[in-house]
Formats: sequence, structure tokens, C-alpha cells
Amino acid sequence: MSKQKERIVFSGIIAAIFIAAIISVCIGKYEISLGEIRQILQGDPDVSEMSRQVLFTLRVPRTVMGILAGAGLGLAGCVYQIIFKNPLASPDIIGIAGGANLGAALAIVSVSSAGMFGIALGSFAGGFLAVFCVMLLVKATGLRSTATYVLAGIVINAVSKAVIMGLKYFADPENELAAMEYWEMGTLGNTTASKVMSVLPMFLIGLAGLILLHRQIEMMALGDNECRALGMRLGIVRTVILLLSTLLVAAVICITGLISFVGLIAPHISRLILKRNNFHTMILSGLIGAIVVLCADVLARSLYSAELPISILTTVIGVPMLVYFLCQRGRGRSV
Repeated sequence: MSKQKERIVFSGIIAAIFIAAIISVCIGKYEISLGEIRQILQGDPDVSEMSRQVLFTLRVPRTVMGILAGAGLGLAGCVYQIIFKNPLASPDIIGIAGGANLGAALAIVSVSSAGMFGIALGSFAGGFLAVFCVMLLVKATGLRSTATYVLAGIVINAVSKAVIMGLKYFADPENELAAMEYWEMGTLGNTTASKVMSVLPMFLIGLAGLILLHRQIEMMALGDNECRALGMRLGIVRTVILLLSTLLVAAVICITGLISFVGLIAPHISRLILKRNNFHTMILSGLIGAIVVLCADVLARSLYSAELPISILTTVIGVPMLVYFLCQRGRGRSV
């Protein structure tokens, strides 16, 4: 793809995010028109206080978090696929999201006064432990195939779910149990400005770190031997990149809970568009992830009288993608 076509693609994706964000701000049980939004931004005193409160207290933080969640999961999914050299590597498939969810659940149960920072810290620790366990299992088998990573992820997810079920059994049904159920469903319904601001530093650190290390990430797509020949300290660099990627996922999950398949489908859509696997693919994966989450959130509020969990809608998109990869492998094609 030429640079001019690439600029057109990025411009179109950014415009789509802007349109989706406007729709997200307007749609809900309490609808706000574009005219009201313009009046609020202009400081018109005739606008109702209810519209003003809904816009700044609920809709804007929710929309911003939707963009951050999609961008973080999409970008992290692309990085995982490059590092593991595995097209099925994603936060939820290889167990990272499950580990982060377990970390959040442990923080909720073990520390009664755990705030957003404590839950985020628990998510990060659980996610990185899941990454470590997956790599350890794959190394123990001696097989670095797609199936090995997927099976290792299934093992980690199963262990995480088993521990979470045990925590639910002993949890306080009025407070702790409800909080853990919230993390597992995946929703932007309880997003507030204070929650977004509390995890924004973690998110920006992870994002900035991955952008600064994008050349090393691109080099890792070549292979371990090539990286060593170029003088890269592979073990240290891989660990730092995994830490930064897991930091992105943890910053998202500690607010939204589990949002499935975004980290899987966004990188593949990006590669289908750009026909390459480089830094631009990583950025486009984040942008596509933002569109997917925003659209899923709008549909979650619109399809039914009660708000649906986002993971239901993202799974509807992600499962056909997995079926497509399965068919491609059945025909002897690489994915």
C-alpha cells in the first residue's frame, strides 16, 4: 500500500472514531441532541442541568474509556501476536485477560478498602503472572506452535476461573460478589471521570513505552536469531515489552472488566488492510479496536431495554474470525 493510500486509510479510521464518539455521547436512556451539546459547550444557560450532568458525568467519560479500552486491547493484541509469532495470541486467548481478572478479584476480596489503584495493581500482577505461566508452559513442552500457545492459554484461563469461582463462594454476596461479577461481564456502564483519570497514567506509560520500542518490536517479528545478530538483548527487551503491554491491558480491565476478542480481531483487520506487520499496523490495530468497542457499547445500550454486556457483542464479531482462521488452516494456508 502506498503512503498516500495509507494516509487515506488512517484519516478514514480517525473520522470513523470521531463519528462513533459523537453517536456514543448522544445515545442512551437519556438522549442528548447535537444541538444541546453545542449549547452546553457554548455555555448556554437555557440548557437543562440534567443534560449538562449526563454529558459531563456519564457520556464523555464513558466514550473516552471506550476509546482507551479499544485502543489498548487492539494495540496490546498486535504486540502479543508479534512477540509470540502467533496470529491467535491475544489478551483473552492466551490467558492474560483471565489472569488480570483474577488479580482484580483477589484485590477486591483480600483488601476491603482497595480503591481503583489497588484493583489496577492486582490486574497488572495477575496479567503478567499469566504471561509468565504461558511462556513457561510453552517452553516446557518444547513446541512453539499456534496450538501450544492456545492450549497453554486455555490452561491458564481454566485455573483463573477456578480460583475466581472459589473466591465467589467465600465472597460477601452484597459487595464483593457483585463487584467480581461486574469484572467478568465487561461493561462501560459504571465508568466515571475519576476512574478514567486514576488509570490514565498507567495507560499512557504503557502506550508511550510501546511506541518508543516499536523498532525493537518490529525486529522481534524477524526471529530470535536475527534479533541477537543485530545486538538486541532479547530477554530484557521481551520482558519490558510484555510488561508494557500487560500494563495497557490491566489499565483497561480494572475499569471495564473482560472485553473479549478485541485484541484478536483488531490486529488481523489491520493486517488485512495494510498487508504488512509493522509499527503502522500496531497503530491501526489500536484505532480499529477503538471503533469496535465504541460500536459495541452503542449497540449494548440500544438493542435491548436493559444494557447488555459488551463482551456479548464483541464475541459475536470475534467467533466468526476464529472460524475463518480454522478454515484457512484446514486448507493449508498460514494465518
